[in-house]
Amino acid sequence: MRIDAHQHYWRIERGDYGWITPDIPTLYRDFLPVDLEPLLREHRLDGSILVQAAPTVEETEYILSIAEQASSVLGVVGWLDLHQPDHRRHYERFRRHPKFVGFRLMIQDMPDSSRILERDFVQALQGYASEDVPIDLLVVSGQLEHTLELIRQVPNLRGVIDHMAKPPVKTGETEPWFTYMEEIAQFPGMYCKLSGMVTEGDHQHWKPEDFKPYMERIIRLFGSARVMFGSDWPVCLLAGEYSEVIELLLSTLPETWGEAELSRVFGRNAVDFYKLG
Repeated sequence: MRIDAHQHYWRIERGDYGWITPDIPTLYRDFLPVDLEPLLREHRLDGSILVQAAPTVEETEYILSIAEQASSVLGVVGWLDLHQPDHRRHYERFRRHPKFVGFRLMIQDMPDSSRILERDFVQALQGYASEDVPIDLLVVSGQLEHTLELIRQVPNLRGVIDHMAKPPVKTGETEPWFTYMEEIAQFPGMYCKLSGMVTEGDHQHWKPEDFKPYMERIIRLFGSARVMFGSDWPVCLLAGEYSEVIELLLSTLPETWGEAELSRVFGRNAVDFYKLG
């Protein structure tokens, strides 16, 4: 099975998406399965993991309703706020949906990422980890110190770092991003999505060489068994078309990788991580 492990759908009129404004005309419109499914077929992808794009329970309910109608949606990653006392009630409701596969922590949106180290938050995450719930971590490189400390306190977490933790591609810096990712990779339950790369570079003038140092390090750290392809469509459209995102990934993967490694990156790892099938 070939899978895009990270994409989004939204309907602007819902009002959940405060970060999508008319100032971003590329994204300020509806994106639904009818838009993505031709691209999935073109690239011989069997389906996708639909990831939340708004920090609301209502948006998770909405994308679960999309999944009910779209066979191409293989799993839905919803949203929970572990700082809220009712997160467990929402989780119990979501988990009854056959396509709900986990939830995402939007650390990126926190003005102070040290809040993820508060006792109630850590204890809540420890509870989900004890149940082996797949959890996406949306973080930026400047939040990795706190993210690493959180993982140390929840060492059995089944987690995946989205978008390689958004390394500083535009400046070409590698530290302290590399050091933190090296430590995170030591935890066997942690994966990394090879996604969201093009939007971290120069949107108009990026080239594959810009991303290669970061890709090489992630692959060296996590290996072929703990990385997965994600398009981050339609956000990727800010810097490249769907085909360009796939071509970029293929051009930066190790030349020594054969069919076995490629099958893991383009599907098998997502099946294992999200417990599909």
